[in-house]
Amino acid sequence: MVPRYSRPRMTAIWSPVNRYRIWFEIEALACEALARRGEIPEEAAKIIRTKGDEAMAAFSDADVARIDEIEAETRHDVIAFLTWLAEKVGPESRFVHMGMTSSDVLDTCLAVQLTQATDLLLEDMDILLAALKKRAYEHKQTVTIGRSHGIHAEPMSFGQKLAGHYAEFARNRRRLEVAREEIAVCAISGAVGTYAHIAPEVEEYVAERLGLKAESVSTQVIPRDRHAAFFCALGVIASGIERLATEVRHLQRSEVREAEEFFHAGQKGSSAMPHKRNPVLSENLTGLARLIRSYVTPALENVALWHERDISHSSVERNICPDGTITLDFALARLSGMMEKLVVYPDQMIANVESLGGVVHSGEVLLVLARAGISREDAYRIVQRAAMATWMKLGTPEGRTFRENLEADPEVAQRVEKAVLDDALDPARHLRAVDQIFTRVFG
Repeated sequence: MVPRYSRPRMTAIWSPVNRYRIWFEIEALACEALARRGEIPEEAAKIIRTKGDEAMAAFSDADVARIDEIEAETRHDVIAFLTWLAEKVGPESRFVHMGMTSSDVLDTCLAVQLTQATDLLLEDMDILLAALKKRAYEHKQTVTIGRSHGIHAEPMSFGQKLAGHYAEFARNRRRLEVAREEIAVCAISGAVGTYAHIAPEVEEYVAERLGLKAESVSTQVIPRDRHAAFFCALGVIASGIERLATEVRHLQRSEVREAEEFFHAGQKGSSAMPHKRNPVLSENLTGLARLIRSYVTPALENVALWHERDISHSSVERNICPDGTITLDFALARLSGMMEKLVVYPDQMIANVESLGGVVHSGEVLLVLARAGISREDAYRIVQRAAMATWMKLGTPEGRTFRENLEADPEVAQRVEKAVLDDALDPARHLRAVDQIFTRVFG
């Protein structure tokens, strides 16, 4: 992933240093398990562990270059690493990789890296959820206008709007937990997964110490439905990011201006127009979400490998695993910061609620007339008539508010008392259930 959208902790997971350390750990643990079973000398396993640990502790760019040099000749990354390790370990290295195949190392390593990455993503999710919860409670009683089809619908709590996004990301966190569990599997089963040259107990030993589970049936690789499900979870999370980012972009529009991204001192919005305050963070998040979702399709296509294995998935995963997790890590962190500093304008929200002359209360007036004994069809006709009269002359000298048009209608005036109409036109009535909603969301 490009450095612009990368954070160091996540990037480190996909570095050659981390990858080779995990490869060595897998090989060393397998040797320990073989020694316990009496299949290789215990002393050899100890030497492999000791000298290997020393080599990994001193691992440098020069070691990466040496492995790359060997791979340039062998055209095989795992063999190149094993050759380098043999140079460090000495004669006992003949016991390394016994009964194993390359996919045992590669797939188990990928499982470790994906679980490491997921643990960081879960931390990111917790920070985002905390930010959303804080802002939701802050604006629990803030009245704003709800919109459907982009058109004013009825008033609502701005805190409820944020609580809805919190609930979605809480579901996404659970999806990520499930994805982590599914991806956290180990395969040390040898060629075509038969354990012909290595016992299942070795796999179980390695898996336990790496915090993984043993794959129930590996072919020669871990089945890629697991990885597909993982990337589907990332794609759903990305969609949640875009939904919230899109909301912020709309609220920041000049004619709406109910909320906006924090504008830093010295920040510039446009090279040509000094007045501009653009929603650059939420637009950036929209683009990053598209990128993350684009990794779902190749992950799904990786499921159908030939027979017990091929490597058509390999080149795909070398790209999408680092890039997908690095991008999502960055996006979640950016979204958290954006929501923590989001500037909210409650006065503008109220102004927008009332900007259509009160027609946004038409639904409650409809119910009031129905309760007064008017048929729903006639009640709808009466209310719509008053609403359209308000709407069509809005802002003109002869224009009247929705309330004024209702009070001038004999069918309303004869049936509805002033106090009842007051209640029907009160924005606060739309916040009456907000406590129950927050209890459902936050407990």
